[in-house]
Amino acid sequence: MLLAIASFADAAERPRVLVTSDGEVDDECSLVRFLLYTNEWDVEGIITSSSQYHWQGHKWAGDDWVQPYLEAYAEVYPNLIEHDPRFPKPELLHARTFLGNVKAEGEMDEVTPGSQRIVEVLLDTSDPRPIWIQAWGGTNTIARALKTIEEQHPDRMAEVAAKIRFYFIWEQDETYQDYIRPRCGEFDIPTIICDQFWAIAYQWNKILTADQQARFKAAWMKANILEGHGPLAALYKAHAPGSHGLSGDHDFEPGDFRSEGDSPAFLHTIPTGLRNMESPDFGGWGGRFVRVRDNTWLDPVPEPGYRYPEGRWYTGSAWGRMYMRERYPAEQELMRAYFEPQTRWLDAIQNDFAARADWCVKRFEDANHAPVARVAGPLDRTARPGDTVHLDARASSDPDHDELAFKWSQHHEAGTATTRVAITGADSSEASFVVPAEPGRTVHIILEATDYGVPALTRYQRVVVTIR
Repeated sequence: MLLAIASFADAAERPRVLVTSDGEVDDECSLVRFLLYTNEWDVEGIITSSSQYHWQGHKWAGDDWVQPYLEAYAEVYPNLIEHDPRFPKPELLHARTFLGNVKAEGEMDEVTPGSQRIVEVLLDTSDPRPIWIQAWGGTNTIARALKTIEEQHPDRMAEVAAKIRFYFIWEQDETYQDYIRPRCGEFDIPTIICDQFWAIAYQWNKILTADQQARFKAAWMKANILEGHGPLAALYKAHAPGSHGLSGDHDFEPGDFRSEGDSPAFLHTIPTGLRNMESPDFGGWGGRFVRVRDNTWLDPVPEPGYRYPEGRWYTGSAWGRMYMRERYPAEQELMRAYFEPQTRWLDAIQNDFAARADWCVKRFEDANHAPVARVAGPLDRTARPGDTVHLDARASSDPDHDELAFKWSQHHEAGTATTRVAITGADSSEASFVVPAEPGRTVHIILEATDYGVPALTRYQRVVVTIR
């Protein structure tokens, strides 16, 4: 656990992110949400790549598909900076948008502007912070960049690898297995490969509960995103009349959420207080993961006796996709357990999206902004069995001066203690629990602070108690 925490990120640092995307319709939806969170990161690149599903001449959105979104961002930028001056200037985002390796699935022979941008960022010694490199499509442009560094600067490979944090939405071509893993495996690059994203991809209406679906249905989407929220939100490609789901089903209404299968890659890097960037098994808005091999983390599979594949984790092998294709609607309790590390946060995620859409058109005083959750004392503690751990969130605050509701809970799956502790004062600003008799194990307690604004917004603090 300690090695994992050390290898991922210093959560106190502002995250650096670099996106590669194949421009699928759900990538376009994800990009709208992504742009509304660019105040939270330093964006190093937005790079169009290919995948097994999309490349030039095959279901291709166009080399310049990103541009209309950047132009719409520029239109709402003056309003966004009233809510947070850290939103990047539109000119910076334009300057960091590139075309990568797009001519064929898995093509990584050509040096492209996109691959060179990744090379430039990784070789830059002026910024030692880690960089979260995301693959919303294939990993081929990333592979080309690493190959360039290997060919031209072989002595710097270890230095470069130490900066990288990977988050892949499946392995959407062979280049991770054929090049990145064998050639860079010795450097133990922290790598998350996600299948939980399917919970908010094209079959969300089969995975989410009825209550969760309410924030994905047309009525909510139209009221909170699609209508009256400016040109960027208006570009969001929700279901249109006649559009259908992945399997040809027509059980969607115009305005229904379509898919954002790539969003977990950047949801993981939003600083919400869940500390998930410290270690993937902590869990957060981008899901929770378990170490499967080397420093590669995949989705926890709740099926007894399950064995992970040795090779690619993608549509042909990932548990969730195979379940939806081969077994649904049977064993839906197992399905919901599998996707729960992602779905447990969806109400808060969608409300947060709605607030960001409001920022495009509303003044600061007319919109809602996330509270600040703050627990007194250290977030990492040690205690003996039988000790009472006191938890105090009275220093939490809200920028809009809204009242706050508090909820303390044990994130049992993230901790190693088997005991489910009883939390006294679980719905108040002060709480406590008695440490179980499990020396060497950990208990994770999460504070949720939710404001009474509209829409209600939530931020967190995670306290990790190690039992002596």
